[in-house]
Amino acid sequence: MTGEKTELICGLHAVRTALQRDPKHVDAVWLNEQRGDRRVAEIVQAARLAGVKLRRVPRAHLDELVGDTHHQGVVGRLRSTPMLDEHHLEGFLADLKQTPLLLVLDSVQDPRNLGACLRSADAAGVHAVVLSRDRSASLTASAHQAASGAAVLLPVYQVANLSRTLRQLKEAGIWLAGASADADSDLYQADLRGPLAIVIGGEAKGLRRLTREHCDVLLRIPMRGVTPSLNLSVAAAVFLYEALRQRSTPSL
Repeated sequence: MTGEKTELICGLHAVRTALQRDPKHVDAVWLNEQRGDRRVAEIVQAARLAGVKLRRVPRAHLDELVGDTHHQGVVGRLRSTPMLDEHHLEGFLADLKQTPLLLVLDSVQDPRNLGACLRSADAAGVHAVVLSRDRSASLTASAHQAASGAAVLLPVYQVANLSRTLRQLKEAGIWLAGASADADSDLYQADLRGPLAIVIGGEAKGLRRLTREHCDVLLRIPMRGVTPSLNLSVAAAVFLYEALRQRSTPSL
């Protein structure tokens, strides 16, 4: 099944990226009436080229739109779009011509962590991100702001049953590598060059039991100090960039 979603995005980079890369989905842009600097001028120009409605409003109006999210004086509204789910994911994988690199987020509840993961995923060349629909953050204005435009660029699939989707990925020949601080195997000893999904758990408890059981391997990031673990968005970035490093190197 699919649903409809409307999203507010905020922040200079996130709104500019949406206007430049996917303008047909931007419905309106609100600007702080007191800002007139170069970066705001770039957004004004991009909105006018795309035929997007621009509204100059007091800062207080922007605060009302997005609450305490740091909006930098600009807020955009995306048109309603179909929610991508596990059924869309199957077709996406079948059509993908490159060696898959996916990021799977299991119960990530902080929108800012979600946004930071999306930003790292886009930077590292991830093809798609999979979220568990329950117990997970959604693409709020805070998530979009932290993603700095990546939430507009990346396909994000919200799935009703993560365990079933993990089985689907394995049946498609994708290797599942889970991040776990208590894993026996070291991230830097693993081969991450083939079809791969990196699986990251939530803030409180990490990977859930069923998620761990579906993983082909559990990997840890070596920790040399007294800190026992990293923030999940930082851990996701470490895993993704190790995969990118290996895929950019002819041989290990």
